[in-house]
Amino acid sequence: MTTTTAQEAFLRAFHAEHPAVTTQAFGRGLSPDGRSSYEILCDRVAGSRRVLDLGCGDGLLLELLAGGEGRQLAGIDLSAHSMALARRRPALRGAQLEEGRAQELPFADDGFDACVSHMALMLMSEVEQVAAEVARVLAPGGVLACVVGGGAVGGEAYDRFLGLLRRTIEEMPASRRIPALGDRRTRSREGLDEVLGPAGFAPVEWETVPIDLSGPAQDVWAAVSTLYDLGPLDGANVERLREAFFSEVRDMTTPEGLVPCGFKIHVATTRLRERAGGR
Repeated sequence: MTTTTAQEAFLRAFHAEHPAVTTQAFGRGLSPDGRSSYEILCDRVAGSRRVLDLGCGDGLLLELLAGGEGRQLAGIDLSAHSMALARRRPALRGAQLEEGRAQELPFADDGFDACVSHMALMLMSEVEQVAAEVARVLAPGGVLACVVGGGAVGGEAYDRFLGLLRRTIEEMPASRRIPALGDRRTRSREGLDEVLGPAGFAPVEWETVPIDLSGPAQDVWAAVSTLYDLGPLDGANVERLREAFFSEVRDMTTPEGLVPCGFKIHVATTRLRERAGGR
């Protein structure tokens, strides 16, 4: 089994059990100005009429984009189970929703004015091929806007959870750990420029935004425990991790019963350059 095949098999299996996991994890998180990471991405393509969502999951981002008058929408995702949820959204009845790979987009050349991707590009292998395909389906001047993970805010609940999870994983045999997902270059501005530049994209604009997921301990656990790394854990290990997490955050819980929990996202935005002599 190739690395790409193993990665994609794991993602399909995980999302078969948790088809709305990304929405559940990040949907309620807010930036300092009160927007979710999904809303921030929508704002990056506010003037675009034809928009593709790369790794659209259960369709929340597309549903937000559907608020644009007369907008033509399309989405693609590896997971049949996530796509089934997207197709149930009334706002997406007119959208073109495809199960498939970003490395082989089933869309025509120059078919979109913008492409968005929320916490998905960072999971994809063969990213040069993804970049080439996105460049193919975008019209010259088209926008590519992505949200990628930026890590925990130090000292808060997510940071402590990652420490507990790391120790749990270290105790597991390598054969039971998840495959390495994606390409590390997609998590930095310099890396994205290295991937996207040869496909014809301008240098990436990069913004780091804190997202607040604070809430009751149970709600915070529900968000942080959606990480892919928990996929191979059996019920007993998950329960031990949950108990350790609740114990770990007890000292930071406010008198109102809230646990501070923050993480960072990076918002990367670029445009497809006009090709010399046309496309």
